[in-house]
Amino acid sequence: MRIVLTGGGTGGHIYPALAIGKQVEEEEPGSQILYIGSPNGLESRIVPAQGIAFEPVEITGFRRKLSFENVKTIMRFLKGVQHSKQLLRKFKPDVVVGTGGYVCGPVIYAAAKLGIPTLIHEQNAVAGLTNQFLSRYADCVAVSFKEALSAFSKAKNTLYTGNPCATNVVSAGKEQGYSRLGVPAGSKVVLLVGGSRGAKAINDVMVDLAPQLLRMPDVHFVFVTGESYYEGTMSRLKGAVHSLPPNLQVLPYLHHMAEVLAVSSLVVGRSGASSLAELTALGVPSILIPSPNVTNNHQEANARSLVDVGAAEMILERELSGSLLFERIAHIINSMEQQQAMSAAARTLGMPESAAIIVNELKKITAG
Repeated sequence: MRIVLTGGGTGGHIYPALAIGKQVEEEEPGSQILYIGSPNGLESRIVPAQGIAFEPVEITGFRRKLSFENVKTIMRFLKGVQHSKQLLRKFKPDVVVGTGGYVCGPVIYAAAKLGIPTLIHEQNAVAGLTNQFLSRYADCVAVSFKEALSAFSKAKNTLYTGNPCATNVVSAGKEQGYSRLGVPAGSKVVLLVGGSRGAKAINDVMVDLAPQLLRMPDVHFVFVTGESYYEGTMSRLKGAVHSLPPNLQVLPYLHHMAEVLAVSSLVVGRSGASSLAELTALGVPSILIPSPNVTNNHQEANARSLVDVGAAEMILERELSGSLLFERIAHIINSMEQQQAMSAAARTLGMPESAAIIVNELKKITAG
């Protein structure tokens, strides 16, 4: 199979695309993959590092208020469509897959106009503007959350697939996870993470939480700050406690996230779609702190889908405090019954076969 992947801006758009590409390569060895993304987005660094061919297309998003900048955006979109057509004619893909972000717009639109089969994947419970626009042109719209299906009522074909990032974590080994952390097998692990770049609100509350961790000496806390926040957060932590609690491990970034998730008794973090896909695939209980700084407040909608079935608890950022978070963590960690109930509920939402479902659909639309 010759496949073009496109999606960018955040890891939440990039990693699902890469998961689909990985599944294609596993099912059809020798497949050729081209990734089209923004020259300034995270994808311009992440994708080439994976050994995947990358081509840039310049595009920006629309402003929500009327402005002359939107006129320039339309011009860039049309230019991006022409550039995308050139790339697609040269690569000759069997199918084009878009996973969100502004760059998907010209690429999927160009593919549709060239008669190339297309699939778009919506990660969030609240559908993004780009995917809603593209849904009238795509051969299939796949969604991570059932709640998003209603946003694509005019699409040719919709499919509830879950998020393909779920597929990547299910093979993670617990033995490697404990080894990575340097803790004995079977240890209780609480992971606190604010996403790949970190989250200031979670870092701030962790400084307040740190002095209380000695009250839970049998629990190993892993705190991931994000690289840009690491030095400042470490300085504040050392100011809050004379020395870091022995059961606290602070890291700027976690390179083996899947393995650590596999051994986590509880995860505290944001509610990006890819993260939730991983948690539900593994059945990990969670305390979710949705970012309020996202389009249409979609992280809160994502989180509610887990809260509603009992898989997670949610704390809104405006209500967050060290004492409240400690109370919630302690309640869950000290109740095996609560952990088991949350884990079972999370698994009911998990779709570890997500990437395979999507690739199966790709085979259908290319065959038809």
